[in-house]
Amino acid sequence: MKIGIIGAGFVGRTIATLAVRAGHQVMVSNSRGPQTLFSLRALIGCEIGTVDEAVRFGEIAVVAVPLSAYRTVPVAPLAGKIVIDTDNYYPERDGHISELDRHETTTSELLAAHLPHSRIVKAFNAVRMTDLEQDSRPVGSPERLALPLAGDDPQAKAVAAQLYQEFCFDTVDAGPLSEGWRFENGTPAYCARLNKLDLEKALAVAVRSTP
Repeated sequence: MKIGIIGAGFVGRTIATLAVRAGHQVMVSNSRGPQTLFSLRALIGCEIGTVDEAVRFGEIAVVAVPLSAYRTVPVAPLAGKIVIDTDNYYPERDGHISELDRHETTTSELLAAHLPHSRIVKAFNAVRMTDLEQDSRPVGSPERLALPLAGDDPQAKAVAAQLYQEFCFDTVDAGPLSEGWRFENGTPAYCARLNKLDLEKALAVAVRSTP
């Protein structure tokens, strides 16, 4: 696949590194411009570009920017495309977002409202990037871990699950996009090193705190 990544922080760089190793073509971008990313081409083996170039390059896109910046993601070039949302809500970083504080929506539903013609899947938000790099295990290994995802589009979820598989993790489907809160910050599944069965249990027992 061709994968365009918006955001060149730890999350974007880690996913880019693993995707290149898995044989995909990747372009990484950030808001400051490709001149700030020149070393990534040699370090990772990816392409670098502007945000607009990355979203046009990718058959799929990965949004790896702070939640407070989700409205900067280009809308028109992503129409019809699968978009993997890695965002989490940290009020101390993002400022308070009243809809989230009141549990009226979820982080990925905010992005989906911003990208109404894109196919959003929430993935890669509930794992530490160091664990994503270091905890890969082959199929059948008793130490193999699982990662959650959520979305309303079956094909989008299949693409994210394919990447999980290529990165050597199992997948647990938490359901529609509205259920993405089950593996966000503060829940039992968030950044927990769990196998598939234990992750399913953690998702099932998650509760939303009182707003």
